[in-house]
Amino acid sequence: MNEAVHPLEETGSKRREGFFFAVLDFFRRYPLGGIGGVILFIMVFCAIFADVMATHDPVSTNTDKTLRPPGAECIMGTDYLGRDLYSRIVHGARISLAVGLSSALLGGVIGMVVGLLSGYLLGWWDLVTQRIMDIMQGLPLLVMALVMAAALGPSLENTILAISIPLIPRVARVVRSSTLAIREMPFIEAAHAVGMNHMRIVFLHVLPNTLAPFIVMTTAQLGSAILVEASLSFLGLGIPEPYPSWGRMLSESAAQYAQQAPWLVIFPGLAISLAVFGTNLLGDALRDILDPRLRN
Repeated sequence: MNEAVHPLEETGSKRREGFFFAVLDFFRRYPLGGIGGVILFIMVFCAIFADVMATHDPVSTNTDKTLRPPGAECIMGTDYLGRDLYSRIVHGARISLAVGLSSALLGGVIGMVVGLLSGYLLGWWDLVTQRIMDIMQGLPLLVMALVMAAALGPSLENTILAISIPLIPRVARVVRSSTLAIREMPFIEAAHAVGMNHMRIVFLHVLPNTLAPFIVMTTAQLGSAILVEASLSFLGLGIPEPYPSWGRMLSESAAQYAQQAPWLVIFPGLAISLAVFGTNLLGDALRDILDPRLRN
């Protein structure tokens, strides 16, 4: 006799199969986006399990092993203090991804709220906020982050804040433009006609329709946030010691040891490049998926 299958088990199996085929379809339709997703997955995996994957303590020094080239014991070599470079790069993924994600989300959420209210309320609120956004967007991202980091001082929290603030106007402008189009649609007029208050309309009807551009912008700015964090750390305004940061690794070794020990520049630079490359590829794929104008 055939054994009966519980409906919940059958539903769970279909969901797993549906998710698996959805991933395969994503790789088939957007191979570059799939490559970017794999790169980010590997980096997130390294960040989560850095303590397990690291072969040495990333902050302990050993003067007997200074500037050793890549080999069996230290697969990426050691730095000028004898610290294992592979272990520092693996732990550095935590810093770069944590700062990048936190900055992109914080700047994105604030920018979404500002753009949503600006595009819906209009009037003096829109005029004031857009002029502030113009002033903030007048400076390049890196320059404004440098000013903020120099004013706040080097620390993990200050670095996240210094990077997130320049990201606000970029998200606010995109969300505002979407809100201006959505607020004129018939279902918004119908919501007004049945007596809904403005806050309910904004958060129940307008906000869900602006999530697609918000997700695209946040993903696209993740790579910029990682690159800015590396630049700030390179200039000594980012993550302080003893945290292993990719940008600080370059700052410590690029000037003095680039010719004597090129692995000190190659491996951190490659990690930064792969992180930015992966986020850009995945962001482009998400844009193609979520933007109706770019769908096949």
